[in-house]
Amino acid sequence: MFETLVSVIRRDVTVALRRRTDIFITLVFFVIVVSLFPLGIGPELETLRLIAPGVVWVGALLASMLALEQLFLADHRDGSLEQMLLAPQPLSLLVIGKVIAHWLITGLPLVVIAPLLGLQYALSGEALAVMIWSLLLGTPTLSLLGAIAAALTLGLRSGGVLVALLVLPLYIPVLIFGAGAVEATTSGLGGDAHLYMLGAILLLSILATPLATAAALRVSTE
Repeated sequence: MFETLVSVIRRDVTVALRRRTDIFITLVFFVIVVSLFPLGIGPELETLRLIAPGVVWVGALLASMLALEQLFLADHRDGSLEQMLLAPQPLSLLVIGKVIAHWLITGLPLVVIAPLLGLQYALSGEALAVMIWSLLLGTPTLSLLGAIAAALTLGLRSGGVLVALLVLPLYIPVLIFGAGAVEATTSGLGGDAHLYMLGAILLLSILATPLATAAALRVSTE
């Protein structure tokens, strides 16, 4: 089973690297969203520090949604998804592999570049460190929750719009605690409690969303 998981991850990452445009679109969108706010608001440092957590997290949330529609669509079109449904391995295991690959392609680059963008908002080193931790805990949750919506809308017209409508309510707790961790650190209150909540949400998502996504895939392919 572990070899199957690694094979799925390696396959999806290899396919994504052959389509580097999709990766760059997500990353460039995140950079543009986060960078436009300092230009529009002005150089007032206190204001920038105040809005920085929300801006960075909203940008990460929207950027992660860009690639959700493609999570299972290519496999659905070429027949690979039907083979996954017939495979002896649990479908939830294959879903976990695809979600991990999705996070490596879309989520991890956001985590890496976020501290550089945070410098535009004059955030302290401690706040930038908390931002990294919050994104490391939060962005996998975004991928896991988004997989459910991607599976439910598989093969439907205007799937991208439906994915956004389905997934945004699920993203709200992650957004609140992710931005709240950085904001609490900036204000001197400490963001440990928010990080613990993000960790708890991630753990629950790991346990529940693969099964829900597998069930949604079976419904969508029938």
